[in-house]
Amino acid sequence: MALSEPRDDEAFTSINVTPLVDIMLVLLVVFMVTARLISQSSVPLDLPRAASGNVEQTVWNVAVAPGGETRVNGEVVSGKGTLRQRARAALERTPELRAVIAASRHTEHGAVVTVLDELRQAGLLRVAFAVDPEDAP
Repeated sequence: MALSEPRDDEAFTSINVTPLVDIMLVLLVVFMVTARLISQSSVPLDLPRAASGNVEQTVWNVAVAPGGETRVNGEVVSGKGTLRQRARAALERTPELRAVIAASRHTEHGAVVTVLDELRQAGLLRVAFAVDPEDAP
């Protein structure tokens, strides 16, 4: 009786795909969870719509300078909570109030987030960000 010993030079006749499927399922779950977290942390924006121009909209222009100075419709707003108080008063007069935040590209991110947070705490949820359009090539 001759015993046949396995030879190292023989080709594989089958591939076990179970570990590959396990890894792919784990990656799928990771991508699904991170995609959900990314969508929840985004800032909701209410961008203006183009419609017939009979309805008058009141827009609050909030400018944030690179030094952190905040202006509302050209008037300087300083002091903690002042912007929030002014936004609440404006919302009482005009419930459909919208705000447009304009910030220089050199303005610190924290200053813009602080302004956005003050507006949201006041109840002003219709916020957009002003940008300069790039010239198309």
